[in-house]
Amino acid sequence: MEQKLYDQFGLSEKVIALANQAEQQVKEQFAEVEKRCEVNTLKVLNAFQKNHISEIHFSSTTGYGYSDIGRDTIEKVFAEVLQAEDSLVRSQFISGTHALTVALFAMLRPNDTLLSIAGKPYDTLDEVIGIVPNQSSLKAYGVSYEQIDLLDNDFDYEAIKKRLSQKNVKLVEIQRSRGYALRKSITLDKIKKVIETIRQVNSEVIIMVDNCYGEFVETTEPTQIGADIMVGSLIKNLGGGIAPNGAYIAGKKELVELAAERLTAPGLGKEVGPTLGINKSILQGLFFAPSVVASSLKTAIFASKLLENLGYQVQPRYDEKRSDIVQTIEFGAPEKLIKYCQGIQMGSPIDSQSIPEPWDMPGYTDQVIMAAGAFTQGSSIELSCDGPIRPPYIAFMQGGLTYQYGKLGVMKAVEQIMSK
Repeated sequence: MEQKLYDQFGLSEKVIALANQAEQQVKEQFAEVEKRCEVNTLKVLNAFQKNHISEIHFSSTTGYGYSDIGRDTIEKVFAEVLQAEDSLVRSQFISGTHALTVALFAMLRPNDTLLSIAGKPYDTLDEVIGIVPNQSSLKAYGVSYEQIDLLDNDFDYEAIKKRLSQKNVKLVEIQRSRGYALRKSITLDKIKKVIETIRQVNSEVIIMVDNCYGEFVETTEPTQIGADIMVGSLIKNLGGGIAPNGAYIAGKKELVELAAERLTAPGLGKEVGPTLGINKSILQGLFFAPSVVASSLKTAIFASKLLENLGYQVQPRYDEKRSDIVQTIEFGAPEKLIKYCQGIQMGSPIDSQSIPEPWDMPGYTDQVIMAAGAFTQGSSIELSCDGPIRPPYIAFMQGGLTYQYGKLGVMKAVEQIMSK
């Protein structure tokens, strides 16, 4: 019966054997993931209990959303979990990019300078910043942009200190995850060190961390190590695969309030915003998030070892320290990148019959192939895989609501690239 089910799913005995071998080789790494999962689970459970979460917090508001006790308590819970002064957790955020845009426009003014110290941010921010011309960009409003590239996958401390000593930078942006760059994702110990370096030179500059894909990967968050503000998406880690949309901004109270007034209107801020029945999904998603992130990490570790065994360049390697849920596989040819992504789609619960193809996706400068047979459109905490069609043809894989589903999806993708 068991073999029949594998046959029905389209997995060969060869791929099953390779998967079993890889799984045996990563047991130690899996155990470490489970330890961190328990710590993060305790953080969430303590925050729920401290804020006396009850059924009343699942209630909904419409219209203006005045006096929404569930919404207000959710933001206290998120602030507690993330060790931040305050948080803004709203379904009115369309995506992580939207939340980042709101934060940047909230804190930057004409003639200010935005400095990215981890190289160029994710492609979808190109038009937000003005790297790609857009009449609604920060550049169009008189905000300057500069960047300092990483040196050997670490910060260029001397260049950062030299630039910040001039004291005309308003905001420093750090992108924790690699995006579509070839660099490694940045670990929190490196972020902590660079924050301490920045503070030695400039005590007033705002330090903002793009935390997308990073929550609950480690047992601390950027706001615990000196970041003033951080941003993430609820259809990534903290939504636990249950929140249907939304994002958060967390950090210093006055900065969160600025963001709230940019999201809604000056004078209204956090006081408005109907929840339209989403409170339970946000709370339940956060409740499951530590376990779901752990499943995503185990899926990534398994994939890393399996593809490395097959001779592909992977990053991170299965036994390297991780700072996000993203796993990359370098294929060196567009055909294999496309086939791998198509295999992930074939192994998905939703739209498994669809065959993704590269296309001109809004916000990206290259054609992109995206595989995501997800319950929530664009949810990258669910198993998904994408990549720009440009050398060296890297697949960026993330997610996995459970390890078992993630493992099967990866096996299906490997079956595709091994097929003649």
